Amino acid sequence: MRKTPLLLVLPLLAVLSACSDAPKSEQAKEPAKPPEPVTGRQAFQKMYPMARSWVLDAAPLRLRSIRLSAKPEKGKADAWEAIFVSQSLGKSKTFTYSIVEAEGNLHQGVFAGLEEGYSGGSQGGAFPFPIAAIKTDTDQAYDVAAEKSADYIKKNPDKPITYLLEQTRRFPDLTWRVVWGDSVSSSDYSIFVDASTGKYLERAH
Repeated sequence: MRKTPLLLVLPLLAVLSACSDAPKSEQAKEPAKPPEPVTGRQAFQKMYPMARSWVLDAAPLRLRSIRLSAKPEKGKADAWEAIFVSQSLGKSKTFTYSIVEAEGNLHQGVFAGLEEGYSGGSQGGAFPFPIAAIKTDTDQAYDVAAEKSADYIKKNPDKPITYLLEQTRRFPDLTWRVVWGDSVSSSDYSIFVDASTGKYLERAH
């Protein structure tokens, strides 16, 4: 067998050693991705476990989006607020989920607010609803609302959108309300979508 000359082997060993000894800090790192807005159901699923840890019979009463950025993705928001109620305690409790720290006592992740009194039944016109009723999400609700609102969107392309999930006497099923504006009270236009079937229900002015 022919032997490899030692003079040829030594440079190769030096190169391999240099590669293996390279500090990890010099290796390329992927930049951290900025937090992304989430849909209503995604935010609800993050808040619900904490609500159940508050009390086992916690039932959702209302879910609404909170606008932080100028133009969030359609059907998504940077922050959400959910109100849960407990019949056994006679209390309600507000929870928030935010992708960033922000003003208005918004903290990144899930945050629990203070307890308030709850006498049962409706509160502000809304009733507690079963989580199984949330079968469609806000991105789907937006698509349905946008299909019925082409002319309005064309005239108001930069108007902010708010999403509201409630069970009221107005409709037999739980509904998503897609609101053009920062709140229902300040809006001149909104669309109701059935949260269970995903069907268009009504236009409100």
